[in-house]
Amino acid sequence: MAALSVLLVVVVWLSTTGGDSSSVGRAEPPDAVATLADWDARRARAWAEGDVEALRDLYVAGSRTGRKDADMLSAYVDRGLRVRGLRTQVLRAQVLRHDDRAVVVSVTDRMRGAVAVGDDRRITLPADRASTREVTLRLVAGEWLVDEVRE
Repeated sequence: MAALSVLLVVVVWLSTTGGDSSSVGRAEPPDAVATLADWDARRARAWAEGDVEALRDLYVAGSRTGRKDADMLSAYVDRGLRVRGLRTQVLRAQVLRHDDRAVVVSVTDRMRGAVAVGDDRRITLPADRASTREVTLRLVAGEWLVDEVRE
C-alpha cells in the first residue's frame, strides 16, 4: 500500500508558489490547480475502471513511475479488484522550477479514502502518512503528463 500512496502524489499544487528569480522571462507553468486536478481525476477514473492503457497514457513514454503505477493497477485487475475513491490531501506544494516544456513541483501530501472493490469484497485501503516528493511534468503533444515522481 505504501507504493500505491507514493503514486497518488499528484492531485493539486499551487501555481502561485515557488519559482526563483532565475525563472523570470521564461514561460509560466500551466494553471497548476486545473492541470493536476484534471490529471488526478483521469488517473482516479483509470484506477476505478481498471483501465491500464488509460493510466499509461497519463505518463511520459518510458516513465518508471508510470510503469510502476500501471503494474500495480494490473495486479489489482488480475485479482478482480477496482480501486475507488482515490483522494489525496495536499498539505504543501511549491513549484521548484519550470520552463515551457517541464514543471518540477515539490508536494507534501497523504492518501485518504481509497477502497478496493470486487465481487463481494470491499477492502478499505489504509490512509498513509504525509510524505514529500518531487513531481516532474512534461509537455508532450500539447498535454502535460507526469514524467517521474521522486522521494
